[in-house]
Amino acid sequence: MNNRAGENGKVPARSGRFLKKEGYWYYSTREGVDIGPFDSREDAEVGVGEFIDFICASEPQVLAALKQYRAA
Repeated sequence: MNNRAGENGKVPARSGRFLKKEGYWYYSTREGVDIGPFDSREDAEVGVGEFIDFICASEPQVLAALKQYRAA
């Protein structure tokens, strides 16, 4: 694995953001929230792109609210 742009030093452990539970696909956010269900991994990949666009356009309080729903 290589460092990402702007990273220095040892490459940190990374995990996949997509998971399948009970026949449906989800993606996991950095905040620890699993978002779904999606019928396919491809649908989940589209969903994560839309989520990133949403977060980038949101006010800071939206991210703060999302952090309240972290996975246990």
